[in-house]
Amino acid sequence: MPLDGCATAQGIARYRERFREAAAHHFREAQNLWLSSIGIGTYLGGPDEDTDHRYAEAVVRAVELGANVIDTAANYRFQRSELSIGAALDQLADRGFAREEMVICTKGGYLPFAGSPPPDVRQYVEETFITTGIATWGEIAGGAHCMAPRYLENQLDQSRENLNVECIDVYYVHNPESQLSAVSHDEFWKRIRAAFEYLEQSVATGKIKNYGVATWNGFRSEPDSHDYHSLETMVEIAREVAGDAHHFRFIQLPVNLAMPEALFFQNQKLGDEYVSTVEAAQSFGLTTMASGSLMQGQVARGLPEAIRDALGSLESDAQSGIQFVRSAPGITTALVGMSRVAHVEENLELVNIEPVSADELLSVFDQEE
Repeated sequence: MPLDGCATAQGIARYRERFREAAAHHFREAQNLWLSSIGIGTYLGGPDEDTDHRYAEAVVRAVELGANVIDTAANYRFQRSELSIGAALDQLADRGFAREEMVICTKGGYLPFAGSPPPDVRQYVEETFITTGIATWGEIAGGAHCMAPRYLENQLDQSRENLNVECIDVYYVHNPESQLSAVSHDEFWKRIRAAFEYLEQSVATGKIKNYGVATWNGFRSEPDSHDYHSLETMVEIAREVAGDAHHFRFIQLPVNLAMPEALFFQNQKLGDEYVSTVEAAQSFGLTTMASGSLMQGQVARGLPEAIRDALGSLESDAQSGIQFVRSAPGITTALVGMSRVAHVEENLELVNIEPVSADELLSVFDQEE
C-alpha cells in the first residue's frame, strides 16, 4: 500500500530530534518544515538492477545519517530512480522512519521511458502519450518535453505510484525553458499558467503539498536571453491563480563552485531594481534548492588548497564543494547525487560540521587557482 501523508511539522521535528549532535545550522526552516542542508539526488547511473539496488541503499543510509530531503525526477534513469526511492522508503519504514519525517521531491516535464530506451522513440511517444490523449504533438516541445495539464496529471500519478506515496512534498515543472525552443514567450507563459492551475488543484486533492520550477538555464540567463525565466512573472501568475496563499514555494537551479550565478548575478527584476535569483526568491517567500552541487563530480576533484582552506580544510574535495553550496546565503539544501553508501557516509560527515561564514565563502573567489 502507498505510504500516506506528506512531511509534517511534527514529523520533521521528530526527525530533527534524532540528530541532536548535528551542527546548529544543518537543519534549516523552510515552508514550516526543517530541511537538511544536504539532500540526496538520483540523476546519474545506468538503467540496471545493480544501480537500482545501490540507489535504494544510498537513500536509506542518507536518511539514517541526517539527510531528509530526497530529490528525483520521472525521467531519471527512465523512472528507475523513482522506483529505487520507493524501495528505500519501504526499508526506512521497517527501520522506524515515518513518511512524515522526509521531504520527497520529484519533477515532471521530460517524456520518460519505461525502464530502458525503446527501440523506436517516436512510436513509443505516440503509443504512450498521443493515442491515449495524454498529450498532443503540439504540446510536446522538441519531441521530448511537455507541461500540459493532462500530461502533468499522468506524470504525477505515475510518480506517486513509482515512489509508493500518496502525496509528494514538492512537485517541480522540470526545465520549462525546454518549451522555448518551440513556442513564443506569450505561449510559454500561457502554458506556465495552465500548469500552475493544475498543480494548485493537485494540492487541493492532496496529491502534492507544494510545487515549483526546477531549471538549468532559466534562472541563470541574461534577462534578454531567449531561455530566460522571470521569477517575478512566475510569482505574479501563481498569485493570479491562487492568491497570496498559492503553493508555488520552491525553485531549483544549479549552484556550485563553477556555477555561482544564482548567488551573484543580478538578473531578476524586483520592483525597480535587479537582484540575484536567490535574493528574489527570498523576497517572494520561495525556498531555493541547489542542484548540481558537485557539477556531476567535476568540482570534487583537484580543488586548489587555498579554496579548501577557505572552506574549512575538510577531508575531501567533495566535502569542500558541498560545504560551499550549503554555506551560501539563501540556499536551503545542497542536492548531491549519491548512488553509493560510501559516498553518502563521506559527504554526510558534514552534518556535524557548521557551514562557513559569508566572509569565508566570499574569500573563495579571492583565491588564485
